[in-house]
Amino acid sequence: MTNRISYAPQDFQKMCKQAERDHETKKLVALIDRVKRQIAERDHPELKAGGPDAKVENIAARLPSRTVPFER
Repeated sequence: MTNRISYAPQDFQKMCKQAERDHETKKLVALIDRVKRQIAERDHPELKAGGPDAKVENIAARLPSRTVPFER
């Protein structure tokens, strides 16, 4: 048999809330990155111009950033 760790109900609720905040933070960071990229493309249309590597750049531009979320 394996030993299972049982958390107190309030600890479990705190962990769930923290996980939800972390998830929301990741979504917010992705949204901010997308808006920054759109502003940069609007201000510098040459960045959007299609070249031989345009598809690769566009795919890379759509990937979420790999920033580390802040911890409290």
